[in-house]
Amino acid sequence: MMRKRLKEVIVVEGRDDTTRLQEVFDVDTIETNGSAVNEQTLQRIAKALERRGVIVFTDPDFPGDRIRARINERVPGCKQAYLPRADAKDKRGKIGVEHASPEAIERALGAVYETEEQHDAEVTREMILAADLIGGPAASKRRKRLGQLLAIGEPNAKQLVKRVASIRITKQEWEDALKQIEEEQD
Repeated sequence: MMRKRLKEVIVVEGRDDTTRLQEVFDVDTIETNGSAVNEQTLQRIAKALERRGVIVFTDPDFPGDRIRARINERVPGCKQAYLPRADAKDKRGKIGVEHASPEAIERALGAVYETEEQHDAEVTREMILAADLIGGPAASKRRKRLGQLLAIGEPNAKQLVKRVASIRITKQEWEDALKQIEEEQD
């Protein structure tokens, strides 16, 4: 079976993530080797972004989010791929890209979002607050489901505001996802 070649370089946390991705795609990766992303790695990511484009694809956990944030702060303009936690768990409960099925990896990379420095957000903070996604008894569960529907991971309240703005979720995508959540609750 011929594996699809990805143009962009994928930034992952480690060797096992690279191995897993290469089982699914013909792809080049840059490994951060954990959460202490060094200057040399950041320079490699910047060069790859300039020449081929970059997709950040870190584990859906706190260290993965921290790595993603550091990369996005130092190398703005990278595309973002998010893997839901449920798709990244092994039988022992460990979380990582290396544990995801080929189908989950294809979905995550198929729903890649491009970031942009300046843009007018279609979804405002007020809309997020009005959707009962911050504070309140069901906010965490609603955010988790929204993250799954929009393929942006499972953000906490602060991350949700940033992710929705940075990846330009449209008002229509937002409304469709919220409608689905409401229908599922009925």
